[in-house]
Amino acid sequence: MKWYGKIGYELLTEAEPGVWSDNNPVERAYYGDIIRNTRKLQSTGDSSNDNIRISNQLSIIADPFANENFHAMRYAEFMGTKWKIEDVEVQYPRLLLTLGGVYNV
Repeated sequence: MKWYGKIGYELLTEAEPGVWSDNNPVERAYYGDIIRNTRKLQSTGDSSNDNIRISNQLSIIADPFANENFHAMRYAEFMGTKWKIEDVEVQYPRLLLTLGGVYNV
């Protein structure tokens, strides 16, 4: 199955001289494939509602920016929601992204 969406990066930027911040995410759009499409309900114990967690895996063709900054990838948009990127596997020229829970800024 095909996928198109944005990936958010949290890159360090110098907010003022000597002060670095990673609070301004940079988003870039990518095309890719959905390798795995699964979901889990995760009980937290302190809530009557379960958390939804996906274990989807996306495969994108990495541009030079993605190859140089894969360590800074934080979330991917999937079905209108931002999901945490929990794992990035480099398989040049592709990156395999494993998604997890909902991304909270």
